[in-house]
Amino acid sequence: MSGHSKWATTKHRKAAVDAKRGKIFTRLGKEIAVAARMGGGDAEANPRLRLAIGKAREANMPADNIKRAIQRGTGELPGVAYEEIVYEGYGPGGVALLMEVTTDNRNRTVGELRHLLTKHGGKMGETGCVAWMFHRKGVVQVPADKMSEEALMEAALTAGAEDMQRQDDTFEVTTTQEDFEPVLGALKEAGVPVAEAELRMIPETDVKLDGADAERMLRLMELLEDHDDMQAVSANFDIPDEIMERVFS
Repeated sequence: MSGHSKWATTKHRKAAVDAKRGKIFTRLGKEIAVAARMGGGDAEANPRLRLAIGKAREANMPADNIKRAIQRGTGELPGVAYEEIVYEGYGPGGVALLMEVTTDNRNRTVGELRHLLTKHGGKMGETGCVAWMFHRKGVVQVPADKMSEEALMEAALTAGAEDMQRQDDTFEVTTTQEDFEPVLGALKEAGVPVAEAELRMIPETDVKLDGADAERMLRLMELLEDHDDMQAVSANFDIPDEIMERVFS
């Protein structure tokens, strides 16, 4: 299976029992504020805001927090002015890294990311050096013990999904970015038990890692994910399951 897909699944499981709920809410609040600033505070007319609010509700973010984040984005409440930046770089073994951040101080953020990468066997790259390797896709995760593969395949194809694969104990339904919301809505209407749904940058090819490079890559991913300004980190590593399990045990 895809190494980064395995990482994403593991990350979500950890987040479900993670005590850093305040940090999760801060990240979601930034996304909501930026989405509202760029497309307005009406979720019905702003698909990005609608998705951000959906993720916030799934994380049990209080409704008042969501409302205030929208108001900060639209200017109804005072708040920090955030900007979105995508940084590119490399991890151990030449793994491609795409780092999507929301920050109020780009000089501070890029300095901190450069320090993390350098310390853990990576380096910052020039704009465009790895972005071409990734494509934004919709990914819908369904527990394999909640629905049969045949029934989900039929529902996914009927809804207009691109592909479906099994990843350990989870089915992953993949869509184009444009079809993500319609497919997700159709699956839910068909009674599909959706566990997670998000837009994700999917790499075209993977870099196989083992041994020390694999462990360093996973530690670097954890540190990048934990950075206050990070919204999403995408990478094209392929790491054996046993190393994943050992690092996360």
